[in-house]
Amino acid sequence: MAGARSQVNKPHKTRFASKASRHSHKIDKVRSGKPAGSHRAAVKGARAARLQHSKAIRDQKRAALLKEKRSSNGSSSAPRVIVLCGLSSSANVGPLAEDLLIFAAGGDEKLTSNTVASPAYKLRTTVLQAPYGDLTSCMELAKVADLLAFVVSANSLYNSDSGNPIDEFGSQCLSVLRAVGLPSTAVFIRDLPSDTKSKQELKKAAVSFLSPELPEDCRFYAAETKDDLHMFMRLFKEQHLSSPHWRNQRPYVMSEEACIKPGDSMGLCTLLVSGYLRAHNLSVNQLVHVSGAGDFQLGQIDILKDPCPVSERKNSDVMDSDDNQIQIIDTFVPDPLNQEPLLVENIPDPLAGEQTWPTEAEMEEAYESNKQRKVVKRKLPRGTSEYQAAWIVDDTDDEGDDSQNDNPDGAGMVIDEKDHSEHDSDSSDIDAVSHFTEKFDQETIGGSEMGDDENLTKEQIEEDIKRIKESNADDEEFPDEVETPLDVPARKRFAKYRGLKSFRTSSWDPKESLPPEYARIFAFDKFTRTQKHVLAKRAELDEESSKDCARIGSYVMLHVKNVPTDVASKLCHPSRRLPVVVSGLLEHESKISVLHFRHKKA
Repeated sequence: MAGARSQVNKPHKTRFASKASRHSHKIDKVRSGKPAGSHRAAVKGARAARLQHSKAIRDQKRAALLKEKRSSNGSSSAPRVIVLCGLSSSANVGPLAEDLLIFAAGGDEKLTSNTVASPAYKLRTTVLQAPYGDLTSCMELAKVADLLAFVVSANSLYNSDSGNPIDEFGSQCLSVLRAVGLPSTAVFIRDLPSDTKSKQELKKAAVSFLSPELPEDCRFYAAETKDDLHMFMRLFKEQHLSSPHWRNQRPYVMSEEACIKPGDSMGLCTLLVSGYLRAHNLSVNQLVHVSGAGDFQLGQIDILKDPCPVSERKNSDVMDSDDNQIQIIDTFVPDPLNQEPLLVENIPDPLAGEQTWPTEAEMEEAYESNKQRKVVKRKLPRGTSEYQAAWIVDDTDDEGDDSQNDNPDGAGMVIDEKDHSEHDSDSSDIDAVSHFTEKFDQETIGGSEMGDDENLTKEQIEEDIKRIKESNADDEEFPDEVETPLDVPARKRFAKYRGLKSFRTSSWDPKESLPPEYARIFAFDKFTRTQKHVLAKRAELDEESSKDCARIGSYVMLHVKNVPTDVASKLCHPSRRLPVVVSGLLEHESKISVLHFRHKKA
């Protein structure tokens, strides 16, 4: 007996059913005007679109990861930098750095550079030592380190009083490096015993001491035998290295060699820095920042032959040359029209805030408006001069050329002596003005008394000088305070000053009455939009193969021009063991500005 009134039970509520599908039986399909299968078709199409969008995102991430892996591990990539930093005075970093270089070079004991190529691991490695006790040098080396390896000695676990492998300088160094931003980290444990059981116990003790001070992904290695170094190199080649965010945004070059080329002008020279280009492509039109020197322009970029190739076969097409001779493959010269200027401060226009000269149309319009304007007579007290009348502020001060023609002697001033009733009603205003003029005359006479030394005694002159000094001292101590006269209301005394109904809600110009030095600061309307535009231009520079751009991973020589000679000589001094770091600046990054940001302690 199935019919229109037959019972229809609700379907089973599955855990994967949507809320709309569970309430679909309550909707009248006839009144809604939609076919029965339209909702299901729409859901099916949206699901297919979501799946396709998710697949596209996965493919993009996979391609980016593969590109990054090839750029970091390929033969054309820059060498990986390992910085060894001792956390205590007992940690001997020098022998470990030498062992790493010899082992990475394949057992060759003739080392001429800190950068070696390992054909066995197909990897190029640079090993640097951070000097113990020099915090600034440790920070400079940590800025360019791909792997920051801390070195501890197992002897400090049982020889020292506290049993802690980190001394006071090591703790300070860790604190500062964590604040700046740590790259990928590792720990080398030295001076382990040959006994396997004791070796494992000391290694566990070192891990328990150092784990709270280091990131979670930090790895611990024993560094005693060749097998330990082989395990480290094998894992280091496959390790995905992370670096601080601020370093990934800019290209930089860590010097393998640095020298000085004399410049044309006195006191300036050209700094030549040779090294591998890292992180991003570098344009010759960009500004660069030399650590410890400042911001400069590039005069030239030379692409040189790679002095440390992983495979000689790939570089056999390049003409062989002597080892002492530099072979230049390509050269980039800046374009004067596209080169970014070296601007630090804004050059303000002294006439920018002044009124411009009116045009002829504006002058004619003002003349016609003055013709139609009515003559307004001003009532002033008797004896008021033209100069004193100019200081009296009146809202109806609209006298024009006609008023001056009607009364040339008074120059727009009319004294009404007949209407005594109006004179009596405005007596308070006239008294205020007369008080102002009398006070003005008294101050003028008092100020001229100092110039008349014949009628004053020596004691009177000294008292006047003392009084003037005290008044000036009060003005300097309280420059924004003015005493209110007792006989004149404050609303009349300060009538010419503009007041705000509410300092919080009233609209006012924040740049009003600023010192002229503030005009030298660059201001950005929307900093976030400017930052997005600059980063987009940098991304375009990485994707395109421009004629004035050096590619990432290439061995380059940067010609940094107009560097002070005394500063460049300190950077290139033979006793200096730190490399010279040259970083490319983004657009507008050399300009002085004011930013508001908030620090949050992690």
